[in-house]
Amino acid sequence: QVQLTESGGGLVQPGGSLRLSCAASGAIFSIEDMAWYRQAPGKGRELVAVISAGYGTNYDDSVKGRFTISRDSPKKTVTLQMNSLKPEDTGVYYCHVETRVLGTMRYLEVWGQGTLVTVSS
Repeated sequence: QVQLTESGGGLVQPGGSLRLSCAASGAIFSIEDMAWYRQAPGKGRELVAVISAGYGTNYDDSVKGRFTISRDSPKKTVTLQMNSLKPEDTGVYYCHVETRVLGTMRYLEVWGQGTLVTVSS
């Protein structure tokens, strides 16, 4: 009923930048929190950044000052601008949204398919 489409991953050198985008589509009445998680090789999935429907943001300490999360609510998109990338930022990045399904009072948590970010020289 609700799908997320991610784009923007790739290979970048340390100190470089990447921009990840995620677009939600389907039977959506409203979107609450939108977030990016990442999973490094051999580790669990961790929250990187989250933005609320009111545009409040929160970041993991490891990315504060380097990453910026933003959203375009009418377009149902969320973006993660990543600057000053480090090798430890390497991992699969997942978009996650909390959405109210159109025509219902039901809320869903939806995950994207993931996009690989590799930071290496």
